[in-house]
Amino acid sequence: MFDIVIIGAGVSGIFAAHALSEGNKRVLMIDKGKPLNERYCPLDKSGPCGCTSCAKYVGFGGLGKSEGKYNYTNDFGGDLETKVGYSKALQLMDEVDDILCRYGAGQAAMYSTENPLLAKRAGEAGFDVLATRTRHLGSALSEEVLQAMFDDLARGISFLFETEVSYIRQFPEGFELSIPGRDPIYTKKLIIATGRSGTEWWSGQCRALGISQQIARLDIGLRFEMFGGQLDAILQDQFETKLRFSGEGFTATTYCMNPRGRVIRKYQDGLVMADGQNYREQAEGSPNLNFTLFAPSYFASLEEADSYAREVIGGINRGADRIVAQRLGDLRRGRGTTEAGGTSNRIKPTLKADWGNLIEELPDSYIRISISFIDALERLLGTPVDEDTILYGVDAKFYAPMLDTTEDFESRVANLHVIGDCSGITHSLSQAAASGLHTGKRLAFA
Repeated sequence: MFDIVIIGAGVSGIFAAHALSEGNKRVLMIDKGKPLNERYCPLDKSGPCGCTSCAKYVGFGGLGKSEGKYNYTNDFGGDLETKVGYSKALQLMDEVDDILCRYGAGQAAMYSTENPLLAKRAGEAGFDVLATRTRHLGSALSEEVLQAMFDDLARGISFLFETEVSYIRQFPEGFELSIPGRDPIYTKKLIIATGRSGTEWWSGQCRALGISQQIARLDIGLRFEMFGGQLDAILQDQFETKLRFSGEGFTATTYCMNPRGRVIRKYQDGLVMADGQNYREQAEGSPNLNFTLFAPSYFASLEEADSYAREVIGGINRGADRIVAQRLGDLRRGRGTTEAGGTSNRIKPTLKADWGNLIEELPDSYIRISISFIDALERLLGTPVDEDTILYGVDAKFYAPMLDTTEDFESRVANLHVIGDCSGITHSLSQAAASGLHTGKRLAFA
């Protein structure tokens, strides 16, 4: 019998394992994906994709394998401070950064988006500026750091990859994990760290274990692509900024701002969306800047949130990988962008999409929010936003339903802890890692 089993090898599970390695515990980590050095998408190498689990989302490192962007803040990225307290959350994130640097992350410099002068100007235009300290590793360095962490962890804990747990059964001494094709695994304590990609699996386990899930959140918004210098008045020496804008009945926040970046297709949960890629992840940068404006919606259940996403995003996809693009000037005038109009646009799109009319593709609220945001942004910039700015429909961010857990992320089932994004509490690499570190430290010598 193991002392602790961790299901999920994303950043929350990795940092829990790191903390547990300090104690004298027998630990096993299980993940349905592959080891880090085997995680690649066959499509990226012009091969056929017959994967049962997408290597871009699951496997050792989870989403931390991609850009490795750690935002150390309580302003966004989750609600960790509601569990451990405001100062403790920041302290845990500092510890996360120290550990990352121990494995080589210090090669990427830390930067801050704090700008008091901008915050004052933004407030006058109706915005809040959400500040953070960021260490952005980029995919190559992120993989290097995660591999070093794996090599270290493998000296003290056991791993099972490409392994799925079919069900969890509680018994007086702990938990039995049923795995097709092999003997059951027994553990005294259990940590669930399956991230957002494991939400459907975890929801099924919750029903079987009698754990109630709470509201589910879904963010949907348009992705903007504009001239690279359009935001110079507010970016100045900053790499990016994060703006929150509130209007009548809504709050919207900019997300994933990429100077010199490009817009790419994102495949998730059977849907295709417009995502942003940082210039550091490319052979060379672009002359454009892109970001998404997300507006959150809340649903009574995960099923309702997923149904709405399929209705809105799936309606645009039309059973394929269709994404719609439109000029800002055309959107403001209520008319679609023709193929000829898109071809002659001064801002050249970095993503091949179908030119069209987003007004006909999306619920009115997302159009209204986007135009209100642009109006406010022009007040902040003191200049019009170029009408050749391109809007892509749509981007989305999915969240796991929230759970009722203790400060140590222990669920109502004794000795079963739920950490990271699958807890519904954290929504970022830094906060997910911090939740794992916090729980692992509490259990290491318990």
